[in-house]
Amino acid sequence: MKEKIIELIRKKVNEANVKGVVIGLSGGLDSTTVLFLCVEALSNNRVLGVMMPSKVNKKEDTEDAIQVCKELNVKYKVIEIDSILESFGRELDLSDKLVTGNLMARIRMCILYYFANKEKMLVVGTGNKSEFLQGYFTLHGDSACDFMPLVGLYKTGVKKLSMELGIPKKIIEKIPSAGLWIGQIDEDELGIKYSELDMILPFLEEGFSVNEIQKRTKIDKERIEKVRERMIKTEFKRKFPDRF
Repeated sequence: MKEKIIELIRKKVNEANVKGVVIGLSGGLDSTTVLFLCVEALSNNRVLGVMMPSKVNKKEDTEDAIQVCKELNVKYKVIEIDSILESFGRELDLSDKLVTGNLMARIRMCILYYFANKEKMLVVGTGNKSEFLQGYFTLHGDSACDFMPLVGLYKTGVKKLSMELGIPKKIIEKIPSAGLWIGQIDEDELGIKYSELDMILPFLEEGFSVNEIQKRTKIDKERIEKVRERMIKTEFKRKFPDRF
């Protein structure tokens, strides 16, 4: 899988005839894994890392992302987005944390494409298959990219790959969070641990019933049903807009 992903990265960059790739770095597992893969595929001088922290993010996450870039000798930018968000807040009501979180994701997307246009690069997405199938992403936010190398791997698979790549243990063991508000934890929002989610999803993709999945995984039917329902309800997020 590692070699296939590396081949994909090279293919996409070569087909687009661009200088390299831009990656939004959070200091978390997925974006760090993508960074390592892109450096291996393209070399460090063809990769640009962009950190876009806000006051709701942990300072140590940005520091971790910077440290990784330094170790890999990758160019990076740090763009604080609070002032940009505040400018939206002068005209819009930002009292709803979910709405504001989605807006933050879209602000980050705009910044990534600014650098992609400026540097003649592609934007690489960092989403994984577990979150993609559950619709756990912001449309035109973190889902907006030119290609998504980890979308064929469940979260537990990304973790295994990260170990093979030699990603720092500190990053591998972090509690996954999109960092869109203080105290946000991905598994809390999903309502299930990734270890269980990744046992359920392959069976749902194969069309197994809730009862069949329960027998095979020993996971409560209620949690399986919630995963199934979320997969169905978020299907629209995985489709291109209708065309006539």
